[in-house]
Amino acid sequence: GIKWMSSLEAKYEDAKDKKPTAEKLERLRREKINRFRNQHRISVQGTDLPDPVATFDQLQKEYKIHPKIMENIQAAGFRVPTPIQMQAIPVMLHGRELLASAPTGSGKTLAFCIPLLTHLKQPRNKGFRALIISPTRELASQTHRELVKLAEGTGFRIHMIHKAAEAAKKFGPKSSKKF
Repeated sequence: GIKWMSSLEAKYEDAKDKKPTAEKLERLRREKINRFRNQHRISVQGTDLPDPVATFDQLQKEYKIHPKIMENIQAAGFRVPTPIQMQAIPVMLHGRELLASAPTGSGKTLAFCIPLLTHLKQPRNKGFRALIISPTRELASQTHRELVKLAEGTGFRIHMIHKAAEAAKKFGPKSSKKF
């Protein structure tokens, strides 16, 4: 049938239809995030993933990263996160497991070091609290160098152990029992 209504009722009906629903707003937000990921060639799998960040400032505001770490990031010349950092850092800060792949020189080291230091919060005299295992000595040296720069002024002690005998001398004979 035909529905008859006054022009006033028609305006009211139109206004009702244009009010965005929570579902529509969520769909629009997801579309915006997907466009951002596509633009930066970020491919993700999984459910309930945190949104990527576009800037280091956004990272600071949303995740309360230690101000000194943020200063060190700026001092190292990093202005905008790389695609791996945009997505991996929020995932790790949410305590999620992550398997990430990106080309050499894409910022993977910083992508896992920032969440690592953030989770540790502050230095404590409790022995080793985090362990990074590297497949090569060169990669271990690079990771150590980057982590030392990133943690400068925070009080964290960063060590690289590449020989068990040297570690026993450096950290004491009881180190194997303690750690």
